Amino acid sequence: MDPSEVPPPLALVDVTKSFGSVRALRGLSLELRAGEIHALVGENGAGKSTLVKTIAGVHRPDTGQILADGEPAVFAAPADAQRAGVAVIYQEPTLFPDLSVAENIFIGRQPRTRLGTVDRARMRAETAGAFGRLGVDIDPDRPANGLSIADQQLVEIAKALTRRARVLIMDEPTAALSGVEAERLFTVARTLRDAGSALLFISHRFDEVFSLCDRVTVVRDGAFVSCDPTGDLDVDTVVRRMVGREVTTLYPKEEAEHGDVVLEVDGLTRAGVFADVAFSVRTGEIVALAGLVGAGRSEVVRAVFGVDRYDAGSVRVAGRPLPAGRPKASIGAGMALVPEDRRHQGLVMEGTIGRNATSTRRRALSRFGLLPARAEHDAAREWGERLGLKYGSLDDAVSTLSGGNQQKVVLAKWLSTAPRVLFVDEPTRGIDVGTKAEVHRLLSALAGQGLAIVMVSSELPEVLGMADRVLVMHEGRITAELDRAVADEESVMYAATGQRPNEAA
Repeated sequence: MDPSEVPPPLALVDVTKSFGSVRALRGLSLELRAGEIHALVGENGAGKSTLVKTIAGVHRPDTGQILADGEPAVFAAPADAQRAGVAVIYQEPTLFPDLSVAENIFIGRQPRTRLGTVDRARMRAETAGAFGRLGVDIDPDRPANGLSIADQQLVEIAKALTRRARVLIMDEPTAALSGVEAERLFTVARTLRDAGSALLFISHRFDEVFSLCDRVTVVRDGAFVSCDPTGDLDVDTVVRRMVGREVTTLYPKEEAEHGDVVLEVDGLTRAGVFADVAFSVRTGEIVALAGLVGAGRSEVVRAVFGVDRYDAGSVRVAGRPLPAGRPKASIGAGMALVPEDRRHQGLVMEGTIGRNATSTRRRALSRFGLLPARAEHDAAREWGERLGLKYGSLDDAVSTLSGGNQQKVVLAKWLSTAPRVLFVDEPTRGIDVGTKAEVHRLLSALAGQGLAIVMVSSELPEVLGMADRVLVMHEGRITAELDRAVADEESVMYAATGQRPNEAA
């Protein structure tokens, strides 16, 4: 048989899925071919997560078909998808920390000896063999506790290999990885592709999509938009198809009047983490903290806000000193923090949208010690409208929202306190390009209203596009302060690596 006539290991044909009145998938088709890395891109809320859960057997389609090797298949449960050779590698895998790597890989399906006992030697051998095929070195006997996110993902991929999975779904796998870890994952992905596996790669990072993937499928509002070879596309075309409109300005930075100094940080030091950090921020100014992963940017922000203590130095807001390690005092002084990890540090995921959006104002909204539901809903609705929040009901769990809308809830929670200084740590991580533009527009508008903003970002285009000044950190110290007019990728990267331009030549 001609290879082009071989049916793909997995395909979806005109699949629909609704949750109540919400149509998550609208006649969506997708074909995953052996020996290919296929990108799936779309805005948050476009249906990507529902599609992945349908392939994984978590959701059953309302209409349409799933085809495995060209034959109709019914995935009534995840076990059915696994038997068909499907494996999903999530952004943050969940391993059993007290079990070894090999035990995690074979959990629930341990091989047996002739005597009926667990064949640990075989488990170790097959685990080592899987890692060998992937070209990575992880000890099968080491406990899972303490493994990095990157290594946990590799354990899940090895698990898929021992299950003889032929279709691997990678859902935002690099969101929590460093550049080196991401490159190692890409090497593994290419190894799997070259061995004949079919991979579906979901990412908001276009550089990854264009460097790694063979084809790109774009989805919008739960429907198929296009599927093309990566070489036939450019970023502007993909963005236009994703959002259904031209995104003319991703970084809509407006000029704002800079007023008095509102935040002063002087000599801030925490042993082994950062040292002698000093900077100030004026009203109407956006100051970015840039640098490589591990440079100490987030740690400085957490210490300034009072989440973590520091050993020396001082923090002043509007000229008044703040006590160290007291977030409540920081909030009282007019500071607000949108943390890097919104799911674990910014939101109560099982809580309602309304409760999360008003969590910083419960005392102000309460009457005689009670919080009226109407007051909570009115306050949440007001901020939802201001920020363009897309939701079904304010009583829905915040976990039901897309990543971009979850970020808007965190922003609503803090902006409702009318802060003087807003810290935003990775404000657009894991959200789509359309929502990124909305967040950037909001930050620019807030600066225009006189808010002082400190932004931590690992995306250099975001730093250069939004900041009035860039403070670059390297190994816990500020190595450069660059004005917007002179900051560029080269100057930032020199400072982020601790070099001067003439040293890098």
